[in-house]
Amino acid sequence: MLLNLNIIDLAVVKSLDLDLEQGMSVLTGETGAGKSILLTALGLALGDRADCGYVRPNCPRAEINLEFDLVDAPLALQWLKEQELDAEQQCLIRRIVNHDGRSKAYINNRPVTLQALKELSEKLVEIHGQHAHLTLLDNDEQRRLLDAYAKNQPLLDKVNTSYRLWLKTSKELSSLIKSSIDQTEREELLNYQLEELKQLDLEHFNYAGLLERHGKLANLGQILTTGQAQSDLLYENDQQSVNQLLNHSLNELSHIVQFAPEINNICTLLSEAQIQLEEACLQLRRFLEAQEADPQLLEVLENQIGILQNLSRKHHTPPEQLPEMVLKLERELDSLAHSSERIDALTASAEQLLGEYHQLATQLSEQRSLAGNKLQQQISVMIKDLGMPQGEFLITIFALDNATPKLNGNDKIEFLVSANPGLPAKPLAKVASGGELSRLSLAIQVTTSSDKTTPTMIFDEVDSGIGGGIAEIVGQKLRSLSHNRQVMCVTHLPQVAAQAHHHLYVEKNNKTDMTSSTVRLLETEERIEEIARMLGGIHITANTLAHAKEMLLHSDFGLQPEHTTTGN
Repeated sequence: MLLNLNIIDLAVVKSLDLDLEQGMSVLTGETGAGKSILLTALGLALGDRADCGYVRPNCPRAEINLEFDLVDAPLALQWLKEQELDAEQQCLIRRIVNHDGRSKAYINNRPVTLQALKELSEKLVEIHGQHAHLTLLDNDEQRRLLDAYAKNQPLLDKVNTSYRLWLKTSKELSSLIKSSIDQTEREELLNYQLEELKQLDLEHFNYAGLLERHGKLANLGQILTTGQAQSDLLYENDQQSVNQLLNHSLNELSHIVQFAPEINNICTLLSEAQIQLEEACLQLRRFLEAQEADPQLLEVLENQIGILQNLSRKHHTPPEQLPEMVLKLERELDSLAHSSERIDALTASAEQLLGEYHQLATQLSEQRSLAGNKLQQQISVMIKDLGMPQGEFLITIFALDNATPKLNGNDKIEFLVSANPGLPAKPLAKVASGGELSRLSLAIQVTTSSDKTTPTMIFDEVDSGIGGGIAEIVGQKLRSLSHNRQVMCVTHLPQVAAQAHHHLYVEKNNKTDMTSSTVRLLETEERIEEIARMLGGIHITANTLAHAKEMLLHSDFGLQPEHTTTGN
C-alpha cells in the first residue's frame, strides 16, 4: 500500500507531503488545479520517461519520493529479496529529474535502472488512465485483459518460450537447406583451395624466417663488403687498426704506471677490451668465410615469397596467417560434409518443438475459453447496472492458422457488444458510443481487477461521459474494489466522490508570482462543501448543501480522517 507521496519542485508543485490510507480515496478540484500533476509524479516515480519540462522553473531538479508498506504486496517483497534490495516490510522509491532532463532512480536508497524500477512498480501500483477506453479497442489489449483475468501468464510464458525455440530452430534449418543447394560447388572450391594451400608445407611454415633468409641472400654482397671493411679497420690493418691503437695506448701508459699506480686499473680495462676485440674480429672472420652466394636458392625463396603473397591477396589474409586459413577452410568443409546430418537433426527438433507448441497453445486456448465465458457473463451483468439494461457483452476466440506458431498463441480475441435486443453483437469500435465505451471500459477494468494482487489501484477520470444514477453505481463499484486494497480515483463526479473513504482536494494558488498547487485532506464539513460545489457550480444553495450531505450519508460515510496532509 502507498503510505506517502512526497514531491519537491515538480511543475506547479513546490513541495507536497501527502499521507495516504487504505480504502478508497478521491482526488477532486477545479479544472486546471493540478490534479494531473500528482498522477504525473506517480508515473515518474514508477518509471515513466523523464523530461526537463517537469522541473519547476528556476529549480535545479525535481524530486519524487514514494513510501510503500509491503504487508499486502508479497510479489513485490519477493522481487526485492531476489534483487537484494529488501528492507523488511518497507519500500522507498525515489526519482530525481534534473533540469537537463537526465534522471536517477533509487529503491531503498540504492541506485537502480528504470527497467528494474518498472519491474517493481508493476507489482505495487496499477494505473488506469482516462484514455483506457481507447486502448480497449485494440485486439492485443483485449487479449492482454483476458489473459490477466484468467491468470494465464505462467502458461503464456511457456507458449512464447516454445515459440521462440521453434522459430530459432526453423530459421537455422531454412538457412542450412538454402545453403545445401550450392553445397557441391562450395565443396569443390574448398577442396581446391585446401590442396593449393597444403602444397606449401604449412606444418613447417615460417614466413618470418623465409623473409630473413631471402633478405640475407639478396644482400650478401653488401654484407661481405661491409664485414671485410670493418674487419680490416678493427684488426687486419697492421698500420692503422683499432687493435694497433690499443697496443700503442697500452705501451704508452705502462711507462707511467710506476709514477701513477692508479692507471694500472685503466690498463687492465684496455687489455680486456683488446681481448674482446680479438674475439669479435675472429667471429666476424669466420662468419665472412662461411658466407657463400647461392643464386638458385635466392630464386627459390623469391618464388616461395611470391606464391605466399599471391595467396595472401587471394584469401584476404596476411601471409603469416595462412595456416589459420587452412583450419578455417577445413572446419567449413567438415560442416558441409555433416550438413545433411544437421538438417535431419534440426528437422526432427523442429517437429518436436512444433508439437510441444501446439500442445501448450491448445491448453492456453482452453483456459481462455473458460475464462472468456465467465468474464463475459460478469461484464454483461455489470454493464446492465451501468445504464445499459439491454446490453450483452461477448468475448469471441477465433482459432488462427494452426500450422504456423505465433507469439501469444494461436487465438484472435475480440470483444463484442450488443447494446439493444435483437441486434447482433459487433466489435466495440463499430457499435459503442463514447459514453457506452467509457462504461464498458470501466466495467472491464473493475471486473478484471477484482482478482488481482496489486495492492494499489489508481483510476484517472475513467468515469468521464457518465452521470446521474449511473455515476453513483460507478462510485459503488470503485468502492467495492477498495475492500481489500487501496484505490485512488481522480474524478469530477460528486456521486463518485461521495463514495470515498477519504477525500483529497487540489487547489491552485495564484497569489505569488509563480503558480503553485496544494493538496489537503477534507474534513466532514469541507467534504460536504466540495461535493456541493461539484453538484451546484459557483452558487451553492442550502438545498445543494443538503443534497451533498445526503449523498455522503447514503454512501455510509462515517470514517473520520486521522492523518494530515501538507503542501505549499
